[in-house]
Amino acid sequence: MTRKLFGTDGVRGRANQGNMTAEMAMRLGMAAGTYFRNGDHAHNVVIGKDTRRSGYMLETAMTAGFAAVGMSTLMLGPLPTPAVGMLTRSMRADLGVMISASHNAFEDNGIKFFGPDGFKLSDEAELEIEALVRDLPPLVPPRDIGRSKRVDDGVGRYAEFIKTTIPRDLRLNGLRIVLDCANGAAYRVAPQVLWELGAEVIPLGVQPDGYNINLDCGSTDTRRASKAVVEYRADIGLCLDGDADRIIVLDETGEVADGDQIMALIAKRRLSRGDSLVSTVMSNLGLERYLAKSGIGLTRTKVGDRYVVQEMRSSGHRLGGEQSGHIVLLDHVTTGDGLLAGLQILAALVESGQAASKLLHVFDKVPQLLENVKFTPGTEPLQAEAVTSAMAEGESRFGDKGRLVIRASGTEPLIRVMGEHENPELLREVVMDIAAAVKNTK
Repeated sequence: MTRKLFGTDGVRGRANQGNMTAEMAMRLGMAAGTYFRNGDHAHNVVIGKDTRRSGYMLETAMTAGFAAVGMSTLMLGPLPTPAVGMLTRSMRADLGVMISASHNAFEDNGIKFFGPDGFKLSDEAELEIEALVRDLPPLVPPRDIGRSKRVDDGVGRYAEFIKTTIPRDLRLNGLRIVLDCANGAAYRVAPQVLWELGAEVIPLGVQPDGYNINLDCGSTDTRRASKAVVEYRADIGLCLDGDADRIIVLDETGEVADGDQIMALIAKRRLSRGDSLVSTVMSNLGLERYLAKSGIGLTRTKVGDRYVVQEMRSSGHRLGGEQSGHIVLLDHVTTGDGLLAGLQILAALVESGQAASKLLHVFDKVPQLLENVKFTPGTEPLQAEAVTSAMAEGESRFGDKGRLVIRASGTEPLIRVMGEHENPELLREVVMDIAAAVKNTK
């Protein structure tokens, strides 16, 4: 049985439509509350959100759903996704909720759940919650209805925790940092943390208005931050996404270092020979080759940081992430944490004394090309004969000098066609042939 409501990272969709209505949020609250309401103790759920206008609607609706099944809500307000995972554990809550569509535009929103251990839910748990959404659970008697309370010090709690992830005597004095918070969930906490550690912070994307989250800013659009790095002669730039669970880093020239380079740098500093890094099928072949030379393995998973974390937990690995900038250090957090990863990079910058451009260029990338192709929902383009033939031909042309990864997006009606090969011309031909075959399917 497959999940229909949950996608790669929780439930996501257009706000006030489909699965992102107030009614669905209330039903999800009732279902998840019932699933996690075990024992005779007081039952609490922690709720965080990013800065989207629709977050108010969904937060209120979920609070009503939780209350109806006997769950009390502790509302954190705007706070990064990893902070919700951390505070779910810290506050001994039965579950945690993050209302966010991550890097998507403001029109979208999403609902992510964390178990009492602070980790995202398994596919099996999400299936059981889906069943409870379809057949609503019974309501509790009046005496057992939950209540709600706003938690005002969530930013401070997370700020103090995140500073413990670098050496206590390490300070960022003398560093000038461009920090782009994408007008999202970290707009308060991230500048505060870097300033407290001694950095000179040039903040961007810290004026959310409900509509401008991820708009021409953040990890998905680094152009503004790149210009600022050069203009202000900054030592480095850090670009978070809307819920701050991912990061893209800029060197002092404004050039981008993606999640693969970040993982390589942290692996070089934290992993020993014989250890393994966990990443997804999208990570660059150059990363794999670099790790192999260093005696470090690479375990690949499906796309989605929840699958990276599941593999890390089952195999005992400490470091994992995604090319898109999700970086997971299980020694400290339960999910991708952009600010934590940024602090690891800043610590390396201080301790090495190197320029960011040298520090962040850990390996040479194999040329990679990604084409996102829209398709009509309800169709199965990857099953079409023309597409499977184009894929087979592409693999034959690549041989053992490259690789192809073709998959459906877990959050949007897109087929992602990714290829890697040392010959850029051949790479483009193969990827575009497959993309054209997908476009021509009906």
